[in-house]
Amino acid sequence: MSVPQVTIQAEGLTKRYRRHRAVDRLSFQVGEGEICALLGPNGAGKTSTMRMLIGLSTPDSGTARIAGTPVRLGAPVLRRVGVLIDGPAFVPHLSGTANLRLLWSVGGGAWPPPALDEALDLAGLGVAVGRRVKGYSMGMRQRLMLAAALMRRPDVLVLDEPANGLDPAEVRALRHHLTDRCATGATVLVSSHQLAEVQQLATHAVVLNHGRLAAAGPLDELVGPHASLEDAYLAMTDGHHDAAL
Repeated sequence: MSVPQVTIQAEGLTKRYRRHRAVDRLSFQVGEGEICALLGPNGAGKTSTMRMLIGLSTPDSGTARIAGTPVRLGAPVLRRVGVLIDGPAFVPHLSGTANLRLLWSVGGGAWPPPALDEALDLAGLGVAVGRRVKGYSMGMRQRLMLAAALMRRPDVLVLDEPANGLDPAEVRALRHHLTDRCATGATVLVSSHQLAEVQQLATHAVVLNHGRLAAAGPLDELVGPHASLEDAYLAMTDGHHDAAL
């Protein structure tokens, strides 16, 4: 069995905020075609890790790589990456469609993006995409961020709680979409607190605790003798009762 090519790589990533070390010498990798869940309790360092992996935050030490290329803000390799984290600064007086078009224009591509219709369908915005963003609820903004992440049909996806605001049918449709994309060679790193959904979706997992690596590997190996991913997760993280950011 061939070893998948490494697509996302963290090498000794460390990030401090004043005296607090949010991420501590973290190393892991995600291979081509894998869906890797990034798990951990509140304050474990998941969001800080994702931000470093896509160049939104500079590590105090260590290196983040995408497809073998060191990541920095504006690096050309990031054009291959669809991101849902923190979210773009939408222009409130523009419609959802106009905001997506504005985001797309930054890369200089011809409108529309290759997967716009599919992204809008998965995000479930419906006719709201034609309304001004200033009238959107938080859930609708989340859906628009998801559409922005998917519309270019990227081969690398870094998604922070992508199912927030989606109903069960939409969560299942998103799961099937991500699974199909990875079957054709895409790579997904996804943070989620919905462990039952993660167990259906992910092929691999990275578990953080107190900013450090607690475990990493194929999901079935991490679950091991435990009855569920939830049981395995709690055993790895000092018995914390949630895996939220």
